[in-house]
Amino acid sequence: MAAQENNSAAAAVSGFFKAIGGFFNDFGTAVVKGDAFVKLSLIWMGAGYAKRKQYVKAALMTLLEIAVIVFSVKFAMQYVPKFSTLGTVKMEKVFNMKTMKSEFNDYDNSFTILLFSLFSFVVWFAAAVVWFKNVINAYALQKMEETGKHINTFKEDLRSLTEEKFHITLLTLPVLGVVIFTLIPILLLIFVAFTNYDQQHMPPTELFSWVGFSNFISLFGGGGLTSTFGYAFVRVLGWTLVWAFFATFTTYIGGILLSLLLNSKKTRLPKMWRTLFIVTIAVPQFVSLLLVRNFFSNGGIVNTICNSIGLTGFLRSIGLVSTSYIPFLSAPGWAHVMIILINIWIGVPYQMLIATGVLMNLPSDQLESARVDGATNFQIFRKITMPYLLFVTGPALITDFVKNINNFNVIYLLTQDVYTTTNQAMASSQAKEVDLLVTWLFRLTQDYYNYKMASAIGIIVFIICAVFTLVAFNRMIKGDKEGTYQ
Repeated sequence: MAAQENNSAAAAVSGFFKAIGGFFNDFGTAVVKGDAFVKLSLIWMGAGYAKRKQYVKAALMTLLEIAVIVFSVKFAMQYVPKFSTLGTVKMEKVFNMKTMKSEFNDYDNSFTILLFSLFSFVVWFAAAVVWFKNVINAYALQKMEETGKHINTFKEDLRSLTEEKFHITLLTLPVLGVVIFTLIPILLLIFVAFTNYDQQHMPPTELFSWVGFSNFISLFGGGGLTSTFGYAFVRVLGWTLVWAFFATFTTYIGGILLSLLLNSKKTRLPKMWRTLFIVTIAVPQFVSLLLVRNFFSNGGIVNTICNSIGLTGFLRSIGLVSTSYIPFLSAPGWAHVMIILINIWIGVPYQMLIATGVLMNLPSDQLESARVDGATNFQIFRKITMPYLLFVTGPALITDFVKNINNFNVIYLLTQDVYTTTNQAMASSQAKEVDLLVTWLFRLTQDYYNYKMASAIGIIVFIICAVFTLVAFNRMIKGDKEGTYQ
């Protein structure tokens, strides 16, 4: 089985590089075997189209080429030459003898240089792909002309984009959106992780520069886990993974069990109970979390009740509590457990709805056959119900795990202004024991302007989520599981 997975992964990687190799091979063939107009397309992108009387395409490609040249000269050349240093001229006030006023000099902004250089690189990369593809298309038109095949007019090409190539038309805007709103921010995050962009190097008053892997060395402990960021990173990462596991599977299993209970013929008034649980979804999550945080705070109503009934005193007498209150959300251990329990209350109703929908489509013939064969309810659940639920809701389960790794709301709203760390090593890294990587990242940027370390943490979060998703989906879709339930 492992060999099959390795072969599948190897085939995917091999296919990717083979496709890239084929693309460049087609380009090389076009340059070598193409006529003069194909070769001229290397300089004038519309030449190949103009020769085959596709004048509109020739004009569009020419305009695109002109636009890229103008963009490069007028915009990109202001920033890309400074990319290697991210600027050398700091902001200063100088006295202008002509105006008799103090004015700012022509200073460099490191962040602007980094962002616009990155944008220029993306534009150039896209233009290069279009340039390669343009030469390949010009050679394809040449071969069509030589063999006497019909060459589409511009109107026919437009019609094809609404018919047999309609998928290209549909994907154009989403792909542009992914590039602009996902790819560029991710690349910017990666670049910032290799700089010293922090509160001491804050544009525009200060410059930041490249520092290589020093941020990652600090994050992973440098000379050992005695350095504060390395110490904090190990503990925050550990809690993030523990939280993601329990937050995902407690709500998942709890939702399934609750759904089975409500769907049982022995349960009375199932609609009423289902409605009551759905109310927790209808109420905005931030409202619920803030109320629960106040309930379980050190001076909240829950602590008042526990004091009244003597529970706090009992816990103090057996050594579980050393204060006059129960630190539900203000001490390590207590806070970790309470956060998971509160999340169960919030997440189970949502999972109950999903499980209810899936159970309604559970093959009834398999259940009847199992009962006829003498299977118990537990055996039916373990052998039929649970495998079917995992098959149908597996992708959602993976998504929930990744979502919980980045579950900002629950952690932040429950612990902000309530939990204060007493661990000096954690405090020196601006971290708390209850932080996830994403809340630590948020605090580093919003409160301490430590963008360099926040970017390094962001890359780690991305790698963890990407690796888990790829591995989990690869295991989930292997084999012909769909036929088992048909």
